[in-house]
Amino acid sequence: MPAQQPAVSVIMPVLNEERHLRDSVRHILGQEYAGEMEVVIALGPSKDRTDEIAAELVREDPRVVTVPNPSGRTPAALNAAIKASRHPIVVRVDGHGMLSPNYIATAVRLLEETGAQNVGGIMHAEGENAWEDAVAAAMTSKIGVGNAAFHTGGKAGPADTVYLGVFRREALERAGGYNEEFIRAQDWELNFRIREAGGLIWFSPELKVQYRPRPSVRALAKQYKDYGRWRHVVARYHSGSINLRYLASPTALCAIAAGVVVGAAVSPWGFLVPAGYLAAITVGSVPAGKGLSLKARAQIPVAMATMHMSWGFGFLTSPRSLADKVIASRRPAVRRDLASEV
Repeated sequence: MPAQQPAVSVIMPVLNEERHLRDSVRHILGQEYAGEMEVVIALGPSKDRTDEIAAELVREDPRVVTVPNPSGRTPAALNAAIKASRHPIVVRVDGHGMLSPNYIATAVRLLEETGAQNVGGIMHAEGENAWEDAVAAAMTSKIGVGNAAFHTGGKAGPADTVYLGVFRREALERAGGYNEEFIRAQDWELNFRIREAGGLIWFSPELKVQYRPRPSVRALAKQYKDYGRWRHVVARYHSGSINLRYLASPTALCAIAAGVVVGAAVSPWGFLVPAGYLAAITVGSVPAGKGLSLKARAQIPVAMATMHMSWGFGFLTSPRSLADKVIASRRPAVRRDLASEV
């Protein structure tokens, strides 16, 4: 690392994060990094004590500031925080993410070594109870989420996308920031545009962020339904960006539904399809649950099925009109505003 480390701006989109916000900011301010730092928290219309906690953090440390995000949308929050920040390196952190102690220093070093426009690492899911432990195990298992390196780990190298990200500001300015029409999948979409412009996205297992999973089956189902819904929008918005991994859950959902219909209306042999799926995730949950409590291990197949079926349902039911709306809003201002104001 150079003797004079570049100043960094940490941006945080926050909505209903009273449970984790203070710890998340504590992990940022406690970074082993010698450069100047600021933390910009974009506050959505929370229904809990998030705003109160954020105000306390601002009073306690002059490096922390807040900006409003009336819409509550993540990409709008990120753009608002970027516009309010001022440093050449921009670090994205969520309100329920906990950075490892040398995360920023390592990311800045990797930007310099690789010449990348954005670097990121592993979304290291960790729970605080049996259900969250089960979700964390599912989210770090290949049978749960496929071969995405930022979930399951892997060798350092170029990537389609990374978890969160540490950006060069000029890359964000050239891209025009996040597309605010994408309520979900905005990270993948932004990284796609950076790559299309010739920029390098770099994954490294050296970078790790602790992630707190959703606290209930319902919340997890909504999260993954939204993921699938908006990933289909990205595929329609950026033609040719889909790959086979994203079709696995929709295909599984269709096969299971067909098997149930055939089993109920034609032949019991049709039930072999859903039975085979249940057997696969049950067997796959055994290595995923190593070291966890019996209660947590028993819930891993539930977490996996919730993730797969919800993602598949969201993908299959994503309305064409949603993609058409995003395409119709493709205005130069989306990419001009940020570059002119930052």
